[in-house]
Amino acid sequence: MTNAAPIPMPLAAGADARLYPPIARLFATHGYAEVRADNFDAFAGRVGHTLLLFTEDPIRYKETLDLAVIVPEIARAFPGRFTVGVLLPEAAREFHPRYGFRRWPAFVLLKDGEYVGAVDGLRNWDEYVDEVARLLAAPPTRPPTVGIAVKGAGESPGACGN
Repeated sequence: MTNAAPIPMPLAAGADARLYPPIARLFATHGYAEVRADNFDAFAGRVGHTLLLFTEDPIRYKETLDLAVIVPEIARAFPGRFTVGVLLPEAAREFHPRYGFRRWPAFVLLKDGEYVGAVDGLRNWDEYVDEVARLLAAPPTRPPTVGIAVKGAGESPGACGN
């Protein structure tokens, strides 16, 4: 048995997520697109199914690295059924309110640019397979909200505004 050098891992919170090997492989090995504010609408609006992987800082949410390994396996389980795009933490935080998932990391499935559903947090493999199959067969729907109360000028909290 040889002693291989450890894989260097950024240890500071907020480090560029692309420096973590599982995330770097999403781009270098799997060829997934990085989705940012400047290309989000074009990428998310493509025809067919699109899977958007929402990453977070791997120091704060260690499961981000797990999902970076799992998503390519999901894509392999459903060959040719969707295109994958990766939102690194800054972009993921910017677009999270649009889809209202509750836990990080998560992925969102779109069809022709419209929301179909989200899978957040980590799951058992069978749950991923079942949920992705269900989402691929489901029609688009309205995304959930993040639960931010909205009130008009002069309304008291809880007023219905009528």
